[in-house]
Amino acid sequence: MLVKSTLEEFNQILGSSSPAPGGGSVAALSGALAANLVSMVCNLTIGKEEYKDSQALAKESLAKAQALASGLLARVDLDTQAFNGVMAAFKLPKSTEEEKLIRGEGIQAGYKEAVYSPLGIGMECLEVLRLARSLLGKFNTNALSDLGVAAQQALAGLEGGVMNVKINLPSIKDQEFTKEMRLKVAALLEEGRVLGNMVYQYVQENLG
Repeated sequence: MLVKSTLEEFNQILGSSSPAPGGGSVAALSGALAANLVSMVCNLTIGKEEYKDSQALAKESLAKAQALASGLLARVDLDTQAFNGVMAAFKLPKSTEEEKLIRGEGIQAGYKEAVYSPLGIGMECLEVLRLARSLLGKFNTNALSDLGVAAQQALAGLEGGVMNVKINLPSIKDQEFTKEMRLKVAALLEEGRVLGNMVYQYVQENLG
C-alpha cells in the first residue's frame, strides 16, 4: 500500500517510469494533507478561553476534517488501483469476437471507474474547502497561515481530481455519462475556486 510507504519511498515511486501512482493519487494526498491541517487548526482552537464562542464549531469541524483526511488518504491507493484496472482490461485476450466484446466492455467499465475515483477526490476536497471557509473569524489566529495552506492544498487536490476526470472522458463512449461528468466537475471547480479565494483573501488581509 502506498500510504504505508515512507515519504521518501512514495516520492521515489512517484518519480519513476511507472504511470501509477500519478496525478490522481497526488491530488488525494493533497486533500488529505489539507484536511489534517484543518484538524490542527481546530485542535489549536478547542479548549482556548479566548475562543469560547467557537468551541462547538471547532469540535464539529474537527470530526468532519478527520473523517475527510481518512477518506482522502485511502483514495491515494484507490486511485492507483482504478488506473491499474484500466491497464488490466487492455491486457485481456482479443482473439475471438466474444473476447473482443468482453475486453471492450472491461475497458469501458475501467475508464468509468477511473473517472469516479478522481471525482470522489474532488468532491471530498471541496468539503475540506467548505470547512476551511466556515472557520473564518472563528479559529485560533496563531494558525492563520495553516488554514491558508489547508485551503490552497484542498484547491490543488480539487483541481487535480478534475483534471484526472477530464483526461479519461474522451475514452468513454457513453455520451450521457461524459456530459453528466463534465457538468459535475464544472460545478465543483466553480464553488471550489470561490471558496479557495475567500480563504486566501481572508488570510492575506489578516497576516499583517
